[in-house]
Amino acid sequence: MTDRLKGKRALITAAGQGIGRATAEMFIAEGAEVFATDVNADLLTGLDCETHALDVRDDASVAKGIARAQPNVLFNCAGFVHHGTILDTTDADWDFGFDLNVRSMLRTIQAALPIMLEQGGGSIINMSSALGSIIGGPNRFVYGATKAAVIGITKSVAIDYIKQGIRCNAICPGTVESPSWHDRVRALGEQLGSQEEAMKQFVARQPMGRVAKATEIAALATYLASDESAFTTGHPHIIDGGWSGQ
Repeated sequence: MTDRLKGKRALITAAGQGIGRATAEMFIAEGAEVFATDVNADLLTGLDCETHALDVRDDASVAKGIARAQPNVLFNCAGFVHHGTILDTTDADWDFGFDLNVRSMLRTIQAALPIMLEQGGGSIINMSSALGSIIGGPNRFVYGATKAAVIGITKSVAIDYIKQGIRCNAICPGTVESPSWHDRVRALGEQLGSQEEAMKQFVARQPMGRVAKATEIAALATYLASDESAFTTGHPHIIDGGWSGQ
């Protein structure tokens, strides 16, 4: 690795596993000072950086974590995949999905942005999805709505602060191999009566014939955190193995 992120102070949410952990590890390797956070602090064991518990659904927890990190890079990675159609959706489903996937970013960005402005700039990276405003997917009503909202947040923050050194971009993955994805495969397998068939259905969505590795998404996050992407802001970066291009 190089020192592409030397001088960067990065706070990452949901860094305990999956994309968040892969990104934390890559940021560390690229020279960033990383503050890896997760609602479950035990998952952060083994990371060679400062780690602490942070609940993105709690205002005080977010404020404390951001104040501690003083970041010039913020990676909003926390999220949840809800399964169901609009007719399956309860008010509680809707409220939880938007609180975790969308309002969490309101909390973190509102806390981090004044710090970045005082420092003269920063990069905000929001986890969206290819599924939402880019492409539809079955049984992902709440999830798709939340991830479309993330793109709206990203574009709004980008245009409002573009003259003040702030960049804000979204990452829009397809299916990514992670512990949460394996949980969804198991759940679908139980419905279908076959784990193998469930795996086939998930993989078939990507024309490349495989799901993404978490490190492939982390590499994009690293680019967006680095000065290499200094001319990039307000953009949903699609990395979905050709899914949305079909």
